[in-house]
Amino acid sequence: MTNRHRVAVLVLPGVLALEFGTATQIFSTDPHYELTVCAESGPGPVPGSGFAITVTAGIEALDDADTVIIPGYEDLDAVPSAEFLTALRATHARGARLVSICTGAFALAAAGLLDGRPATTHWRQAEQLRRRYPHVDVLPNQLYVDDGDILTSAGVTAGIDLCLHLIRTDLGAAAANTRARDLVAPPRRQGGQAQFVEQFRPEASGDELAPLREWMLDNLADPVTVDDLAEQAHMSRRTFIRRFREETGTTPMAWLTDARIDRARELLEASAVPVEQVGRLTGLGAPASLRAAFHRHLGTSPQEYRTLFRHKTEPTQT
Repeated sequence: MTNRHRVAVLVLPGVLALEFGTATQIFSTDPHYELTVCAESGPGPVPGSGFAITVTAGIEALDDADTVIIPGYEDLDAVPSAEFLTALRATHARGARLVSICTGAFALAAAGLLDGRPATTHWRQAEQLRRRYPHVDVLPNQLYVDDGDILTSAGVTAGIDLCLHLIRTDLGAAAANTRARDLVAPPRRQGGQAQFVEQFRPEASGDELAPLREWMLDNLADPVTVDDLAEQAHMSRRTFIRRFREETGTTPMAWLTDARIDRARELLEASAVPVEQVGRLTGLGAPASLRAAFHRHLGTSPQEYRTLFRHKTEPTQT
């Protein structure tokens, strides 16, 4: 086949095995693409994998690539070399499409290519990306972000979502659906990566209001106001709000909503409580209010969340 789309997978030291494997597996066996694995340096071990990657080209392979994919890598404190960053900028300037999977976004950000742009990464590293590169519009809830010539994804399976999106963009929905069947993966997934975050409510940095927060967790189903909470804490409303924000980084009612969603997720994952009752038991209200809260915070519905995360009970042996 002539005029195949040239894809270069750019390997950084400490590349993550799954993210690297995602890019190479999806594009190496597709006849519409020509795959090259390249790196600035020679072969290197893959952390925790027991194997090493032997690349087929140096960084000069970027000169001819139509798409460059940067898989996630382990050491986010390691600064890419000036030569690497210069090559990445030049590749973008000549019109190539740049793609990152997981923490590969840190390399794009280090080159200044994400300044003023929306981008995402694995939810565990999203805040680190935001702090280190404040000019990047980090969207931690997105599975992937398509900003035209630069695309970024969250971790691991979100890389599959993004690669299928690339195929859909290049070759159409039918080709992407066929590739998804080969991978035994859904062509599109519902919701964002917020549904995979372990806990919504932020950790507290102070202890003064710890007893109150425990009380809030024990009484999630009860309707409460800021004034109720301030009275429980024996503080004025203004002082209470200020102290609460100092300890948690958020407002009392926002923290309470996050705690209620955390509890609703627990019930959906590990209990047989009907979805219709989850809102009442967690203080999120009627079923319609529960659905609205889940769509707003998780990008999915309570029923879809339960289907995805429900713990299956093993049958009893007799």
